[in-house]
Amino acid sequence: MPRQLNLRQIEAFKAVLENGTVSRAAELLNISQPAMSKLIAHLESDTGLQLFDRVKGRLAPTEHAMRLYSEIDRIFAGIRQVENAVDAIRREAQGRLSIGVFPALAGSFIQRATTGFLKHRSNVFCSVYSLSSQWVVDWLVTRKLDVGLVGSSVDNPYVTLEPLMEHPLVCIMPPDHPLAAKSLIEPQDLDQIPFVSFHPDSYIARRVDAMFEACKVRAQTVLVANITPTLCEFVAAGLGVSLVHPLTASGLEGRLAVRRFEPEIPFNFQLCRSADSRNAQLVEAFAHELRSVAEQISRSMLGTS
Repeated sequence: MPRQLNLRQIEAFKAVLENGTVSRAAELLNISQPAMSKLIAHLESDTGLQLFDRVKGRLAPTEHAMRLYSEIDRIFAGIRQVENAVDAIRREAQGRLSIGVFPALAGSFIQRATTGFLKHRSNVFCSVYSLSSQWVVDWLVTRKLDVGLVGSSVDNPYVTLEPLMEHPLVCIMPPDHPLAAKSLIEPQDLDQIPFVSFHPDSYIARRVDAMFEACKVRAQTVLVANITPTLCEFVAAGLGVSLVHPLTASGLEGRLAVRRFEPEIPFNFQLCRSADSRNAQLVEAFAHELRSVAEQISRSMLGTS
């Protein structure tokens, strides 16, 4: 009569599938290679299934193995969700806030906002993670995060999204650039001017390209960057000019000139939280600080009252 499966056998099987070899799996579980092979052999015996073919001394998973792995991975994912829920409850009880922010705002802006938030909350502990917008949303859904800042193109039914910090794009350039003498930049000013662009697939790049096409302007693209901090660094170094949201240039005021651009190209970020967020009080206080810092930066950069 087959013996009942045990967790160690399942862990060994999962480790072999995910790491490719018995030796790497044994190292991961901190056991010897013979002990790992024994666990796999016992699992096959106890299930009555051939889970691996032995091919030139290596284990190749069978169709049975892949079907079993799919079930095991689903169960482990459920366990991870329980662990994340426990961590979320613990953060709430201990005055902890876990923040996810996509790279465009992961520099000076999030530092200023988080520092301001903590200034009068010495009993609160914050964790800040720089992640892509999609990862921020995924971590919110699985309760690894309490609050996130993402781009405007994200949509997910399991999180609550709030448009935040809507502002037209601004033109950035080195302080000694000829266009810095102007207070307002228009499309014709950028015709045949060296231009640092976002990746063509990005939302901002598509909006900017549509504007150039409508105005019959041909910017001279000299470099494409997929994240804003990199783009701003190249502009600050004198490679060309660009169009960005003003908050993404925060911290570079001394190295960049920032000018209004018309016609306006509105762009906003989004504050997101899980639909059933338990840490609502801290999240709302943090959102208030985000709005305040965003307003301060916009006034400072553009010299508005």
